[in-house]
Amino acid sequence: QVHLVESGGGLVQTGGSLTLSCAASGRSFSDHPIGWFRQAPGKEYEFVAAISGNGEEIYYADSVKGRFTSSRDSAKNTVYLQMNTLKPEDTAVYHCAAPLLPGTLVPFSRYEYYYWGQGTQVTVSA
Repeated sequence: QVHLVESGGGLVQTGGSLTLSCAASGRSFSDHPIGWFRQAPGKEYEFVAAISGNGEEIYYADSVKGRFTSSRDSAKNTVYLQMNTLKPEDTAVYHCAAPLLPGTLVPFSRYEYYYWGQGTQVTVSA
């Protein structure tokens, strides 16, 4: 069975930093792009970032560009999201996700992702 498990969330003050991890088990995702999405209370899922299977292509939402950095360690089957200069509007549940099939294209839409983690809460206090 395939699992994606996020960790690293928590409560941080404005301007602080957190690093989220997305650990995959059950199969290797080294050839899958991994996306990060977030959902704030009462809002739709929002694309945050996505990284290609080889880690060479990384895309960010405009709202996090310059503050968030995604990376991956294929040997550990883990993807990371380093979040700096956090703002209250970054408060949300953060999910990582992977498409059903491997590939070189990096999807931005959550509907193109099949495997999802349970999410980790990030709360940024003002």
